[in-house]
Amino acid sequence: MSPRSSVARRASSAGSTAPESVDLGVLKDMLGFRLRRIQNHLSKNFAERLAGRDIKPGEFSALALIAANPGISQIQLATEGGFDKAALVVLLDDLERWGWAVRRRSTADRRRHALEITPKGEKALAELFAIGLANEATVTDALAEEELANLYAVLDRIYGLCFSDDQA
Repeated sequence: MSPRSSVARRASSAGSTAPESVDLGVLKDMLGFRLRRIQNHLSKNFAERLAGRDIKPGEFSALALIAANPGISQIQLATEGGFDKAALVVLLDDLERWGWAVRRRSTADRRRHALEITPKGEKALAELFAIGLANEATVTDALAEEELANLYAVLDRIYGLCFSDDQA
């Protein structure tokens, strides 16, 4: 049997606890709206869980991407994380000030910085990741493992399609 709780499965079959339904009108056919309202809800709750820590969800995302991709460039991080390039500089300044990440000149291209996580950053990332998992548990626990895997696959496919015009 899956590690997911039977309570979560019963909750998913018992129906939604979403706010009272309103007619979405033309928005019902807008993928961006549907994704944005979920993202807004999850981000707001995550920010509330981070209250008092002087960290924003974007800083967590950047740290996680740096950890998963040692040596990633600032440009790659901005693209993959959806960060504004100017705002990313301020975000990286924070990560460096906290001792969580470092920027080093790239050996391949001296105009670029290679980003790396520090041991202190790895510890912070583990704590933040646990908070992030707890934040999404209501949603992820209500989905069967196969549903969740399919959802991630579809979202990754959609993300890739967002850049298909850039390659044409």
